[in-house]
Amino acid sequence: MRRREFMAFLGSAAAVLPLTASAQQPAPPNPVRQDWLDRRKESALEPELPIVDPHHHLWVRPGWRYMLDDFLADTNSGHNIVATVFVQAISMYRDSGPIEMRPVGETEFVNGMAAICASGYCGKTRVAAGIVGHADVTLGSRVEPVLAALQRAGRDRFRGIRYITAWDADTSLINPSYPVPPRLLAEKTFREGFAVLGRLGLSFDGLVFHPQLDDVANLAGAFPDTKIVLNHVGRLVGTGVYAGKLKEEFPRWAASMKALAAHENVYVKVGRDAGTVDQHIADRQIPDTLVEACHVAALDHDLAMRGCFRRRSSRGFDTRRNGCGGCQPLQHGTSSNSHGFLPYLTGSVAQVCWQNEWGKY
Repeated sequence: MRRREFMAFLGSAAAVLPLTASAQQPAPPNPVRQDWLDRRKESALEPELPIVDPHHHLWVRPGWRYMLDDFLADTNSGHNIVATVFVQAISMYRDSGPIEMRPVGETEFVNGMAAICASGYCGKTRVAAGIVGHADVTLGSRVEPVLAALQRAGRDRFRGIRYITAWDADTSLINPSYPVPPRLLAEKTFREGFAVLGRLGLSFDGLVFHPQLDDVANLAGAFPDTKIVLNHVGRLVGTGVYAGKLKEEFPRWAASMKALAAHENVYVKVGRDAGTVDQHIADRQIPDTLVEACHVAALDHDLAMRGCFRRRSSRGFDTRRNGCGGCQPLQHGTSSNSHGFLPYLTGSVAQVCWQNEWGKY
């Protein structure tokens, strides 16, 4: 079977999967606008620069799929993407067995996709050379068997877990797929589970709203030997009760990021997050210094985020491509058109964080 036929087979197989495998997330509010995505094409500025994409997903949901063939189509744009890190997306869970063990199915699935790419059959990119899965750390010490199962499923590709703890008094901001109580990062059972991560040498991907950043700093201080990877630059919120309040909230976010930078075990993914900063963009409240401020928080204060920021060509980028590829040119520093950006790291920085020698995969 030729490569193109094989990728088509993967796509068609995913399309006919039963809903029991895909009904774990709601359908998207809008379809992917491929015509919009195709409006602008640009050449890579440094096509030889080795890049590791540290955050993308693969999923099948009702009326909404993003599988290996989609991802490879997005990354086939002239960049030297040598490897990627998959991050959990609540898809391909097991449909039976203990509830706490069902997320292991996602890691099993992704490790299979990674094995396909490791053969070289799908090109040079080692998709999912690193895998960040999911486990319920609120189980406390009882999460250890789940983490052990994830390690077996992901083998040497498995690096850690993501547990979304974004909470706000404005319930309209909370993703119904991730209901959490306030101050979860400080709860005793959560920290008991978190301690197991450190003991096993696993990392923790955290996604919070910017008012919760001080809680992340407190957690980092309590567990200095556990790597914490902060998603979406601390998610500066621009919707709900925070709409139109950038002047008040930006300094609050910046101060929290500066305090967080004092913890050497914290890493930051600099990336656009739909539904938060987007409203500030739509309202034309984002200053040209936003990306520069991210540089200041991430570089001048010794957070390990060195490398390239990916620029989006337009502020209205369809959220179905958010975190899932759709490569646009890489830019160093800032520009007036760099308000929508996604995370890319040079390979050396990703190796520091996830202790991976990407060339082996």
